[in-house]
Amino acid sequence: MTERADHDAVFRALADPTRRALLDRLRERNGQTLTELCEPVNMARQSATQHLGVLEAANLITTVRRGRAKLHYLNPVPLWEIERRWIGRFERPRLAALGAIKDQAEHQEETVTPEKVTADRPDYVYVTYIESSPERVWQALTDADLTARYWGHSNQSDWQPGSTWQHVRVDGSGIADVVGTVIESIPPKRLTLTFDAPGEPPAGGPSVVTFDIEPYQDIVRLTVTHDNLAGQDALDAISAGWPAVFANLKSLLETGHVLPTAPWEMHAGLRAEQMSRNDPA
Repeated sequence: MTERADHDAVFRALADPTRRALLDRLRERNGQTLTELCEPVNMARQSATQHLGVLEAANLITTVRRGRAKLHYLNPVPLWEIERRWIGRFERPRLAALGAIKDQAEHQEETVTPEKVTADRPDYVYVTYIESSPERVWQALTDADLTARYWGHSNQSDWQPGSTWQHVRVDGSGIADVVGTVIESIPPKRLTLTFDAPGEPPAGGPSVVTFDIEPYQDIVRLTVTHDNLAGQDALDAISAGWPAVFANLKSLLETGHVLPTAPWEMHAGLRAEQMSRNDPA
């Protein structure tokens, strides 16, 4: 698909109010089954399935199997690409200010309902498609030198189940901002590891990241699932982080070079705050 065709599919999908309502449902609580999406709006399963098919074809949602359940997740990539093309360079500061005013006004009138309460430990799923091979994508996730090029950190481990891994800064300090344990390693298909800041383990247990690499003809579908997040702050951080990191990864594998500006610079304040927690006293 060309970029124009991709955008056409996104706009067609968003043109229908029912599909927008389904996206709003997932925005309120990600990772819902078909039954959960249908119940509050009294929608027939067949109708919902058709609408969800259009949204998935536009890459606005993705699905993950957990046992017998098929869970639906928002995929922010198409909207991020549209925002970057038409809004990001010119209007973000002004629109952010207007959005803050609007949110404050609406918050004063908002009534909290059970449907608006998200899960205590939300999950996150991100999907991207890369013109590459599974072997190259696997190497990009596990090679210390390659991760240093597109991630700003070097991922270091022997990547054997039970081994430790570290997400080490490339400034020569040797500081690791994320550490964990390799849970599952099946090259070049799946890598699962714990993913948390160094120090005492979280009270609710470690968060877990899974990379699923699926080949399709001459492209690869890379799905990143982040489970057992500590709360909304953690969800906000990784929602900014994963799209930025894998935009750079996609550029490196498809063009041979990373993006001219590191995408995470858009969230420089959040990144600096996270890294400062691991700086020596």
